[in-house]
Amino acid sequence: MKTIKSRQLYNIFSKKRKSKKEEKQKEKIVVDYREKNSLVYIYLKKRGFEVEFKELKIGDYIVKGTVIERKTISDFISSMINHRLIKQIEELKQHKNKLIIIEGFSEQHLYGKKDERVNSNAIRGFLLSIVLKHQIPIIFSRDSEDTAKFIDVLSSKKEKELNLNAKKKTLSKKEQLQFIIESFPGIGPKKAKSLLKKFGSIQNITLASEEDLKEILGKRAKNMREIIERNY
Repeated sequence: MKTIKSRQLYNIFSKKRKSKKEEKQKEKIVVDYREKNSLVYIYLKKRGFEVEFKELKIGDYIVKGTVIERKTISDFISSMINHRLIKQIEELKQHKNKLIIIEGFSEQHLYGKKDERVNSNAIRGFLLSIVLKHQIPIIFSRDSEDTAKFIDVLSSKKEKELNLNAKKKTLSKKEQLQFIIESFPGIGPKKAKSLLKKFGSIQNITLASEEDLKEILGKRAKNMREIIERNY
């Protein structure tokens, strides 16, 4: 008896299964070109994202209309000390959706030891200021891969596309003077304003004696005079 081999029958009504490549294909994420030094964009590519590098005026990542400023622990502390983070926060505030990711978080690393440059409570106060005063959410991620996972989850939210032509905030004439004085170590906004009100100009501040500066700066007056007189 002759055996007839039957051909495999396909169900023409069954849905076509998507390939893994199709399932992983995701939208484009705009990344500041300086982030090439981080591993975040590599993990984003592994998760199927298309990454486009641009020179972003504000933030490091743009995802679904949300601007993200990414900071490592060391960068967060440094930019807090030199007041660069204050300027970045002011720039972020012009966007409706914004976020700061502090990467590599652990209590020991963030708050440091007793002999570190910044008191641990000053860091806590600054974090509270970002969230409460400036109303910018903060997320702590373990590492670059964890940061990429947060961005992945955020990308699932539907938001309007962001205008990439957002401009950096232009400081007023008074804010420019204050920004320069705040760049001195240990001088915050309050002391900077007091110095400018007392002496009237940056030139007068630099010409002031240590004794005159002590009225506002106390022991920090000596450090300020040393920096003013220091050779390059």
